[in-house]
Amino acid sequence: MKVHEYQAKQLLREFGVPVPRGDVADTPARAREVATRLGGRVVVKAQVHAGGRGKAGGIKLADTPADAERAAGEILGMRLRTPQTPPEGILVRAVWVEEASAIDRELYLSITLDRTRSAHVVMGSRAGGMDIEEVAARTPEAILREWAHPALGLGDFQARRLAFGLGLAGDAFKQAVALLRSLFALYLARDCSLVEINPLVVTTDGRVLALDAKLNFDDNALFRHPAIAALRDVHEEDPLDVEASRYGLNYIKLDGDVGCMVNGAGLAMATMDIVKLAGGEPANFLDVGGGASPEQIENAFRILSSDARVKAVFINVFGGILRVDRLAEGVIAAVRTLGLTLPVVLRAEGTNVELGKKMLAESGLPLVMADDMGDGARKAVALARGERP
Repeated sequence: MKVHEYQAKQLLREFGVPVPRGDVADTPARAREVATRLGGRVVVKAQVHAGGRGKAGGIKLADTPADAERAAGEILGMRLRTPQTPPEGILVRAVWVEEASAIDRELYLSITLDRTRSAHVVMGSRAGGMDIEEVAARTPEAILREWAHPALGLGDFQARRLAFGLGLAGDAFKQAVALLRSLFALYLARDCSLVEINPLVVTTDGRVLALDAKLNFDDNALFRHPAIAALRDVHEEDPLDVEASRYGLNYIKLDGDVGCMVNGAGLAMATMDIVKLAGGEPANFLDVGGGASPEQIENAFRILSSDARVKAVFINVFGGILRVDRLAEGVIAAVRTLGLTLPVVLRAEGTNVELGKKMLAESGLPLVMADDMGDGARKAVALARGERP
């Protein structure tokens, strides 16, 4: 789960990470009030779940409260388009009005999980304020890394080594070490999957501040953090993603025309690969989970069929926890209830597979059965093209 910059900075402040003063505004008049309170010279930032806001016109410097009101009027209500948004952009519903900082240096700092080492990694770079992916591709040596010990966490010596590697000295060095400790404490305590500060700045008066903040949280840990779960902004998510989450389904919309329904993330990845191998394009990643109920399967069908791009559905399941007869029950109920007209290809193996196939055969529904994954993918791709399988 992602949160807005203003929400992330509130959390950073709770853990002692220094951030510039600011407040959120949803009207130009409110932006003027905040700017007046902050002394006049402010930065007005669009609040959307995407990077690259400045290049897209979503961040503006204002010298006076009147300028802040005018900037907020230009940003609020716009559809911000960046490389990280859908083609149609994201509607800006709020802005963060923040005191302007006199910047001397811009740095980069982040924390995430390094799955290759099964350890949390803290990364830093002197190339702050830039697209860090480009920096990593062009000059990988510019990225500093420290891996935290699974039991001991981030050591003080590692925080000092990072701060030194960022070129800091004196009081700025001490501030950065303390900031790193606080940031890592937040990352662990709130079950974050990513903490990114870009840029981390050193001001002309020697302060070290988190000028921007991005926090992502592990969805599977949100039950431990109801206050964070309450920060979710469904306006920033695809409506089908939101609908799927209500029923415990893992769904990600893609650009193809073959709807994929599977049980298990690994099988979902393999299914998308084999659809592409057959010359097609998957329309989604949809994992109903190992113990899906007939009701969940019906809702999964409804979500798939509501995507106008989907021309055929490929159901590919292995009956382990989810028995094939239970799957068949859900498929039959879904097709009958929804009056589904899309062609459906089904490949199933595992527990109660013969019973499941018998139920489907006796249902009288126009389902296309597949012998294996490859056969199912080829048939689904052909049907999506309007061809006979």
